[in-house]
Amino acid sequence: MADIEQYGLAVIMLDATDYLPSFAYSIGLWRTFQHPEIICFGLTIKTLGQLINDVADVVRNGHIIETNRDYADFFEKGRAQFVPVDKRNLGDYFGTAMDIYDTDDFPALQFVWADRNDRFPWEKDFEEEFSYRQPLLDRNADFKFREAKNLAVFTTKQWIAQHKPIIRVIHDADGDWQFLTADEHSTENIKIVALEELVLRDNTVNEIFNLEFGEQAERGFIGDQWIRDKFEYDDEEIDDTHD
Repeated sequence: MADIEQYGLAVIMLDATDYLPSFAYSIGLWRTFQHPEIICFGLTIKTLGQLINDVADVVRNGHIIETNRDYADFFEKGRAQFVPVDKRNLGDYFGTAMDIYDTDDFPALQFVWADRNDRFPWEKDFEEEFSYRQPLLDRNADFKFREAKNLAVFTTKQWIAQHKPIIRVIHDADGDWQFLTADEHSTENIKIVALEELVLRDNTVNEIFNLEFGEQAERGFIGDQWIRDKFEYDDEEIDDTHD
């Protein structure tokens, strides 16, 4: 990319959707300065881009960003910290970087900002309003969904009793999740379980944690590639059970 050659890095920025937070990340810090790439979530695109460039300026001046220490110079008020990105989370956010480097073998740090009371997401009384705007990439690689682990989701009695595989997942426009087997999806077949229970039994459902509102994903078997598309209800879908 031309920006990497000219400036030492490029910044990829993605707007928030109805379900997922905005984020921006660097490409080139590792190649140019042998410094971990940087990613940040949950602020305006303009602010995210500026923060990534501010960090790049620090690196250009010969400094190495340290993890788990407070930085007070990126905001007029409020702290920031950096945490290491678990490599199992790289593929979810650094796709363009992986294409350019032709590998996922590079380090990355997450820029984490404090709330209006200067608390970080892992600290007590962090503002609930911001709870889902910063997924923490140093953890949660075994459970990638934004929702709480005890969230009630729909599945089938065949998944529970017979261990049949989940081959279709629907993320309703109203936020409900459906994890379905190949069986008839009648009201009699539908059961409610905690989201964590599904992930613990089949970690591959983590691959569609970022399914948007109103989307579905289908596959032929566990380990098969998920095919995503828009979802439209028909008269036989589980939403009949919402009545």
